[in-house]
Amino acid sequence: MLAALLYGQEDLRLESVADPTPGKGEVVILVGCATTCGTDLKVWRRGGHAKMLKPPTLFGHEAAGRIVANGAGVTGWKIGDRVVANNSAPCMKCFFCQRQEYSLCPNLTWNNGTFAEYLKIPAAIVQHNLLPIPEDLPDELAAMTEPLACVLHGVARSNVKAGDKVVVLGDGAIGLMFVAKLAYDCAAEVFLLGGNDTRLEIGKKLGAVKTFNYRQIADIPSLVKELTDGWGADVVIEATGVPSVWESAIACARPGATVNLFGGCPRDTTITVNTEQLHYSELTLKGVFHNTPKFVREALSLIASRKIPFELLISEQRPLKDLEQVFCDMKARKVIKVAMIP
Repeated sequence: MLAALLYGQEDLRLESVADPTPGKGEVVILVGCATTCGTDLKVWRRGGHAKMLKPPTLFGHEAAGRIVANGAGVTGWKIGDRVVANNSAPCMKCFFCQRQEYSLCPNLTWNNGTFAEYLKIPAAIVQHNLLPIPEDLPDELAAMTEPLACVLHGVARSNVKAGDKVVVLGDGAIGLMFVAKLAYDCAAEVFLLGGNDTRLEIGKKLGAVKTFNYRQIADIPSLVKELTDGWGADVVIEATGVPSVWESAIACARPGATVNLFGGCPRDTTITVNTEQLHYSELTLKGVFHNTPKFVREALSLIASRKIPFELLISEQRPLKDLEQVFCDMKARKVIKVAMIP
């Protein structure tokens, strides 16, 4: 089959590799659509990921398709079933899993390789995070289940109340998903800051009450205070993975606020926190990572409800042979998510 392999920093190659065969408890799907992700872009630019993969490796982690082969012992699934698989599954046995802190499981089973004609799903994911796709839901929407599950996990950890003034920093797919969930489901007043006017317009369509291009703003924390009666935001969501923006997020928070430092920064980076603000303003700073089986299911259900137009995040469809150009377009911020059709 034709598949994309990541060899290192911005070194992505399409190669012919052996078709996967399922082992015990595994299934193989024919990929109907694989969507690109900001995490994929970061991994491509950095040449790896501390937890998810080490090059050289099959690449991509969001996909939907049909089962074409079942391994020994697989029950409940048949050839032809349309499915979406999360890119991980917890072990369900460790210290963290016993406390239902599944995203912290040190034994997470990871799976990569969605930018290919076929994808093998490991047994743990088949058991815990393989879901049937509703008949009328297109593959390109179902494929977005994994990133939305991460966003739902992030929202659940952010202490958002109806009517809260929430600032989202970052207009990538994740930031825009946060806007949609917070505006549609949490009844929050959402302000979006990003660097791309086209994406900011999509943010308005997804429920942001106001959007701002940060390139035109000299002092972001001062702007946020103007928008919030001088106090700062009730909740701040950081969705860029840039250390300086983490610091800006903290500076945008009112006393008593929650700051969700969601965007994953490069390894070994640090930030500086004003201890006086942290202590006397009683801030809650949270790092939130990945998703859990509960949010995977909630994400697919929310997408299938069609009450939020997540299709706005799909910039275009492209064949697999265009994948390298797609990542160059993502780097240049010309597209948000692209539906790759193997």
